Amino acid sequence: MKKMVSVVMTAMLITIPVTSAFAGTEPGTVKERAQVLASKLLSVTGASGVQYAIMDKGSIVLSDNAGVKDKASKAPITKDTMFGIGSVSKMHVSAAAMILADAYEIDIDEPLTTYIEDFKMADKRYKKITPRMLMNHSSGLYGTHLPNSSLFDDNDTIVHDELLNKLQSEHLKANPGEFSVYCNDGFDLLEIMIERVSGMSYKEFLAKYVSKPLNLSSTKTPLDQFDRERLAKTYFPTMDQALPIENSNTLGSGGLYSTAEDLTKFADMLIGNRTDVLSKQSAKAMQSPEYKRGIWVSEKTNAFNYGLGWDTVSLPEFDDYGITALSKGGDLVTYHGSLITIPKHNISMAVLSSGGSSVFTTTFATKVLLEYLKDQGHIKEILPEKTFKPSLKVNMPSELLSYAGLYVTRDSTINLEIKNGEIDLPAQNGGLIPAQTYVYTGNGQFKSKDGSATVSFDKQTNGKTYVKINAYTNNLGLGQSMMVFYAYQKLDSNPLQPATKKVWENRNGKSYYRVDEKITSTFYLAMPLLSKTISVDMDHGYANGTKIVNENQAVNVVQIPITIGRDVFDLNFYKEGQTEYLKIDGFSYINEDAIQPIDEGKDSTFSIPSNGQVRWYKIDEKSANRVMNVKTPVSGGFAVYDKNGMSVNLSKVTNNHSVVLPEGGMIVFGGKAGDVFKIELKNK
Repeated sequence: MKKMVSVVMTAMLITIPVTSAFAGTEPGTVKERAQVLASKLLSVTGASGVQYAIMDKGSIVLSDNAGVKDKASKAPITKDTMFGIGSVSKMHVSAAAMILADAYEIDIDEPLTTYIEDFKMADKRYKKITPRMLMNHSSGLYGTHLPNSSLFDDNDTIVHDELLNKLQSEHLKANPGEFSVYCNDGFDLLEIMIERVSGMSYKEFLAKYVSKPLNLSSTKTPLDQFDRERLAKTYFPTMDQALPIENSNTLGSGGLYSTAEDLTKFADMLIGNRTDVLSKQSAKAMQSPEYKRGIWVSEKTNAFNYGLGWDTVSLPEFDDYGITALSKGGDLVTYHGSLITIPKHNISMAVLSSGGSSVFTTTFATKVLLEYLKDQGHIKEILPEKTFKPSLKVNMPSELLSYAGLYVTRDSTINLEIKNGEIDLPAQNGGLIPAQTYVYTGNGQFKSKDGSATVSFDKQTNGKTYVKINAYTNNLGLGQSMMVFYAYQKLDSNPLQPATKKVWENRNGKSYYRVDEKITSTFYLAMPLLSKTISVDMDHGYANGTKIVNENQAVNVVQIPITIGRDVFDLNFYKEGQTEYLKIDGFSYINEDAIQPIDEGKDSTFSIPSNGQVRWYKIDEKSANRVMNVKTPVSGGFAVYDKNGMSVNLSKVTNNHSVVLPEGGMIVFGGKAGDVFKIELKNK
C-alpha cells in the first residue's frame, strides 16, 4: 500500500509548487487558520476531502472539514462522515491486548505460543516472540502479507484465516527483540491472539470492551453492519467515478473505519483518562520508549520512536517546546489519517482524508495543534522552521573511503561510491528527499547542497554498517518535519557459480505477475502493485536485495531497523510444466514469457481454471487500438493497463465491459474457478 503512496508522492513533488501554508494575510482564529491549511492540504495532495477534530480535557473544541464527501453530488463532509483509518487501527488492537493484560488474561512478555498454540514458523526463534514484540515491531517477522488484504466491496477474511498457515513455512529476519522495524503482521497476530484468549471475534471484542464504553458509535470494521453511505467516497487519478468501498480485511493492522471525533474520544483513553476501560498503568506503558530496547539511531529527536502501537512517543516538532506528543499514522490505498495526543495537556487531534498521505495529515495536525496550544497559552509563540546554511565542502579523511562498496535496501542493491568527498544517493522517503549529491563537511558527515539532509555511517552492535540519513523535509509547503533513519546496509559480495549465474541472467529484467490476487483487490488499480520485476546484481550475487543461494532461491539479508527494512521477502522460483513461477510470502507470480497475447480473432471464450488463478494477457500490435467487449460473469471482472502499468479500465470499479485496448498494455481476468468470459474484439 505504501508503494502506491510513494509513487503518487513522487509525482506530486515534481509538479506542485511549494508555498507557505499560511501565505498572505493570516486569519485570526484557530478554526480559520485550520481551514486555510485544510484547503492547502487538499490542493497539494489531490485529496477530495479531509475531516479533523481536537479534544481538550474530554470536550470536542474543534470539529471541521474541507472538500467534499462525494464529487458527483458535491455532498459535504460532516462530523459523522466515516473514513478508513488504516494503521491507526494498530492503536485499537494494542489497546485491546493491554485490556486483556489488565484483566490478567495475558502477560505481554510471555511467549506468543502461550496464547496461540498453533503459531509455528520454519525458524525455531519464533518461540521467543512475545505480544510486546508484536506491539513494538521487534518480532523479527518479515513484515506484511499484503495480497488479498484490501478489497473493493468485499469483506473476505482470507488473509486473517490463512496467516498462521502462511507463517509456518517462513523464517525471521532477525532475533526477536533485536531491533524494531515496522511490521503489519505482528498486529494481525495480536488480533488472532485476542480472539483465542477472549473466545470471541475481534470485532465483537472491540465493540464490547472499547467502542461501547467509550461511546464510539462511528468506529466499525468491514465485518460490521452499518450504513456504508456514511463513508467518504474515494477516487483514483485515472478514473472519473468514485471507487467502491475499500475494505482492509486485516483488522488488527489497518481495518477500521472511524471519524475524527471518535478517534479523539479513543485517544482520551490512550492518554489514561478512561481507567474504566484501560488502566493508567497500561496507558503509560504504551507511551514508553520501546524502541530503546534494541538497535536504533543515537539521535534523541526523531520522527520515528516506537512505543506499544505508537509510531512516535516523542514527536520532534513539539520537542522544542518541552512538550511530549505521541503520534500514529495510517495509510490504505485510498484512505489516510493521523492521530496525535499530548498527555500533559489532555489534548488530542485526529485528521482523516480520502486521498493524500499520512505524512501530510500528520504535518497538518502538527501545525493546527501548535496554533491551538498557542491560543490556549500553553506555548508563547510558534517557533520558525529550521533554516540551513549551504554546505561547505572540506577535505575528507581517506579512512572514510572504506565505507564505499555494496549496500542493500529493500528490493535493491547499490554500489555506493565516495569520489572526491562526494556521495550520490537516489531519492528517499517517497521522493520527499530528492536524489542528490552529498558533500563532505567534516565530523564524518556528508550534507546536501542546501544543508537540510545529512548522510553518515553507523557501525552497529550487530556488526552491520548502515548509511544513516538525518533530514528535514518541507512536505509540499504544508510544514516542516524531520526524520533520522537507516537507508542502506553494507554487504559482502556473493560470487555465483557459472551455472547459477546463467539461470539468474535469464531472469534479469523479467517481470512476474501475481496470479492469486482476488479480482476485487484494490491493487488492480495499478499494475506495479501486482508485479515484481527481477533485478539481478550479477557482479555481487544479489537479486532485488536478496542473496542468491542457488538457481531457484534467494533469501532476505536486509536487517535495517526503523522503517526501511520493513516488508522484506525471499524469492523462490518453481515450474509447473514449462511455465516458471515466482513465489513470495506464499503467493505466486507467473513469468511474463508465459503470458500470451489476447486472441486477435473476432470472438473467443475462456474460463478461470480450477485453482482460481487469474489469467493475464498481453496486448500486441494485432489487438491494440481495437475495441474489446467482454461478457463478464457476476463474480468475475477484468482490468486493462496501458504500457506504463496504469489502469485504463477496472470493471469492478467502472462496471464498463467495453474498452479500447492500448498498445503495449496488459489485461487480467479474474473470478471464481470455472467462471466463463466471452470476448469480442472489433475495430473502432
